[in-house]
Amino acid sequence: MNTLPNVDTRRGGISPPHAGFASDVSPEAQGSPTGVSVRYAPDPAKQWFVLRASYARVNKAHEYLTHNGTETYLPLHYTLKEINGKKKRVLEPLLPNLLFVYATPKEVETYVKHTPALPYLSYYYNHFQTDAQGKNPPLTIHYEEMMNFICITSIDNEHIQLVNPEQCRYKSGDLVRIVEGDFKGVIGKVARVRGQQRVVVEIEGLCMVATAYVPSGFLEKI
Repeated sequence: MNTLPNVDTRRGGISPPHAGFASDVSPEAQGSPTGVSVRYAPDPAKQWFVLRASYARVNKAHEYLTHNGTETYLPLHYTLKEINGKKKRVLEPLLPNLLFVYATPKEVETYVKHTPALPYLSYYYNHFQTDAQGKNPPLTIHYEEMMNFICITSIDNEHIQLVNPEQCRYKSGDLVRIVEGDFKGVIGKVARVRGQQRVVVEIEGLCMVATAYVPSGFLEKI
């Protein structure tokens, strides 16, 4: 299994669950059976926030927060682009302008509202919920859900793609776990997407990501 450079082993980076890639695992994680540093164990004080960086400054925001010791995740993917008459694989953000940040609500509020160096950073709001004041709260993602999202988006496979509900023909509403192959460990729903059986992972209120083709023999019903 190959992983993308977004499997960052620097301070503030992240190693996805079920990784096991020697070149992508931090030294303190190599003794772990899953290859995951204990640094990324659930912290009851922290949440995964989705932040928006305007004017295509998501890489700049990622570098700033990482430099300050904040855990971040920037999903990347390769796209084919024509440069000087030649087609080249270029690494770009999978979700333009969006950055995932694992921190306390107070820390995130400081970055968004009280950091002069980050005037372009803002919350991504949950448009499916309202708070006591009738406003949409910042979108947060459960830890296990985020680890699953990282697991699928950190794999270097050109057939991984963002999809919408209209593109997915679900076989059932049952959750499955992929138990073999490049996507081992990913949990989602089986659907036919563009004529192939795939597993779709959804972050409600944000996006849906489909794996490449997955044989039925690689699936385990949960």
